[in-house]
Amino acid sequence: MTPADEILDIVDENDEVIGQAPRGEAYARGMRHRCAFILVRDAEGRIFVHRRTSTKLVFPSLYDMFVGGVVGAGESYDAAALREAEEELGVSGLPRPVPLFKFLYDNGEHSWWSAVYEVRCGLPVHPQAEEVAWHDFLPEEELERRLGEWEWVPDGLAAWQRLRESGL
Repeated sequence: MTPADEILDIVDENDEVIGQAPRGEAYARGMRHRCAFILVRDAEGRIFVHRRTSTKLVFPSLYDMFVGGVVGAGESYDAAALREAEEELGVSGLPRPVPLFKFLYDNGEHSWWSAVYEVRCGLPVHPQAEEVAWHDFLPEEELERRLGEWEWVPDGLAAWQRLRESGL
């Protein structure tokens, strides 16, 4: 099964399930679904930053300060956050990510309910080659400096802005 074939719950403006569709169809038709975003900090508090591979269905080759992805059909946000973080970081035994907030991302082309989490990862990471082209743990000050220099995923930027505004 390819990522485009993964079945997603399609949700309304209140995050209520109204149907299901393969991921490729959901993206192509702009159907609202669910995603989990996880801010990963190492033992020193630095943030995991990566550049997405050029083969990603949305936002290929852009930088992101969150790991994560779609919530599968029937899956909870919490389960998806742990699964996605472990998959993308290439680790197992990660602590359960802590939920921070949820918001509706909608840029006119893409729309998804986004649950934002944070987790500490003291394990050595081995990111998925299919997902991550480059990675590093950056101090927050350096991440902030890079916001104006690198091209970032727009949904991650929206989540980062909300996180900064919330003071969490």
